[in-house]
Order: sequence, then structure tokens, then C-alpha cells
Amino acid sequence: MKHLPLDAVQFACGATMKNRFMLAPMTNTQSHEDGSLSNDEYHWLTMRARGGFGLTMTCASHVQAIGKGFPGQLGIFSDIHTKGHMRLAKGIKASGSLAVIQLHHAGMRSPFEVIKQKAVCPSEHKKYNARALTLEEVHKLRDDFIAAAVRAKQVGYDGVEVHGAHGYILTQFLSPTINKRTDIYGGNLKNRARLLFEIIDGIRATCGSNFLLGVRLSPERFGMQLQEIKTICQRFINESQIDFLDISLWDCFKNPEEIEHQHQSLLEHFTNLDFKAVKLTVAGKINSGQDVQHILGKGVDFVTIGRSAILHHDFPKQVRSNSNFEPTPLPVTEDYLLNEGLSEKFITYMKRWDGFVIKK
Repeated sequence: MKHLPLDAVQFACGATMKNRFMLAPMTNTQSHEDGSLSNDEYHWLTMRARGGFGLTMTCASHVQAIGKGFPGQLGIFSDIHTKGHMRLAKGIKASGSLAVIQLHHAGMRSPFEVIKQKAVCPSEHKKYNARALTLEEVHKLRDDFIAAAVRAKQVGYDGVEVHGAHGYILTQFLSPTINKRTDIYGGNLKNRARLLFEIIDGIRATCGSNFLLGVRLSPERFGMQLQEIKTICQRFINESQIDFLDISLWDCFKNPEEIEHQHQSLLEHFTNLDFKAVKLTVAGKINSGQDVQHILGKGVDFVTIGRSAILHHDFPKQVRSNSNFEPTPLPVTEDYLLNEGLSEKFITYMKRWDGFVIKK
């Protein structure tokens, strides 16, 4: 099915997204060290909502203090964060954008210098100096994801996305190369996926059927196997507990890394699934107006925009007025990014991206 960028998206929960553009959840290091919202983060996100994104998603927001993945990360593990989130959700929704927060825990990828203690992981991981979670801690982790979703609903968000991608803790549970547990959360795929499904089922049960609920997954890196991720996707679709799947492909235009699956593109492996009432969004090098048209033309329900949303806060409006819109070429100046709503902290982070910011 070919979708148009300005078509609305109707989710099974009843929420309506005014167009087919989602702001990608992006690390930006702009909030306060206790996890509370900063003016910089508020400005960055609400500027994108005003720029026309139908769904504005926050950066990864950690559900436990020990799950913090980077300095200046926005948190949602405590009531001290409530006031900021109420302000942020209201500010995003004021522009007619759906306000969604991404729930996150970095697991073994929580740097020691950030959390001041050993990181946690499904099982001990010497490379990352991470210790294994006890069974009681696994249950607490599940409950804290669910509690964060409840808090998100209470402060006014339209929904949440559970971050199960990019090598963070839920990926670590899914990964057969990282998860070496011998209890019900380790071993076969059903066991390795158990925590993720318990979290989703718990959020749906506590937040209700009209709360927007999505899951982000990535099919490659960190020990992920394409067929296993497709199996998980189909189970989510069949169980009808979520409204959308957010598949981070790194590059929507490439073939899978696994040789036995290269008979079709990585994107086609997912668009060929029977999604029923669940919506599909993908991320990965969707940079131009033509890219948007191409991906939507493949049957994807809405696109997730990262790099071009940094370069153009109004990327959806630009594509609406010009289907051949091309983002400004890289690298760009610091002043350019300041004008696009990035703070000095975010710009410093972007300097880690090779060739993004002009060196002074």
C-alpha cells in the first residue's frame, strides 16, 4: 500500500497521528543530571512539534537510576521528574503532535563514570564490567518499566515506546550471545523475550486500551538475529497488545548482514509481515523528500526521522511543500545548529558524528 506523507494514521488504541512523520528518539545530553527536564530539552522537542511532526518522541528516558546511559539523560524513574514531564507533554501536544516518551534502561551500556557503580546485565559481562541481575532484580526491572509508563500517562503523554533495540537492556535479554541466564529469562527465544512481553502486557493492563503503546527493535548488531526479531514482531502483531512497531534498521536501503537472508532487502523482511492492526515505522537514513516517498511507498505506515530532523526542525513542512526536498548538506556550522534549536551540549554531542559539524 502506498501512503502519502500528509495522510493521518489511526492507531488501534484510538489515537490519531496527523501525518506520517515521527521524530526519532535521539540522544542529546541536554537535561539535568538528576534526570529532570531542562529548558534546552524542552525547546528542542517542542520546536520539532511546531515544525510539523505528527508524533514527537522524547530521547530515551531511563526507568531506573542505574539504567542511565549518558550524561544529561531525561529520566522518568521518580516523582521528581513529574513536573518537567507535565510541561513537556503539554508543550508537544499544543502543536497538535502526539507526545510519546521512550522508556529505556541501558543495562551493561550504563557507563561507570555516569552511574558510579557496576552496570547490570542479564548475565555477567566482563567486557562491560557488568554484573548479573538477580531474579528479584529482573522482576523489579519489569515493574519499573510498567511504573514509568503509568507515570507517563499520569503526566499527560499520549503513549510510550519501550526501547528494545540498540544493545540496551532489553536487547541484552533478547541476545543469545549476551544472555547466558539459566532461569526462565534465558535459553530459548521465548525465555529471552519473556521480560519484554511481560513489560508490554503489564503496561497495557495498567494503562488501558486507549494508551498508545509501541516497541522499538533492531534486527542486527549486539547478537541480534534477523529471524528471531521477525518472530518476535509477528508475536507482537498476533497478540494485539501494541499499536506500533518501530524497527531501527540503521539503513533502510541495505540488504541484511546475514548471507542467508540477502534474497530481499532488510526493509522487505519486515514489510512482508502481516501487520494486521499494528502499524509499522522504520528508521535509518531516511533523509530526503524522495526517501520519505520511497519508504512510504513500500507499505511502511509512517517514517521515523533523525538526522534530517536535527538539520530541519520543520522537515515535515519542507517535504509537504516540496516532495523532492533535500536537507542542507553536511557539515554545518555550530550557529546553524543553534538556530535549529540545539543547545551547546547537544552540539558537542553531535561533534562525535563524523563530518556533521564544521570544526573551528
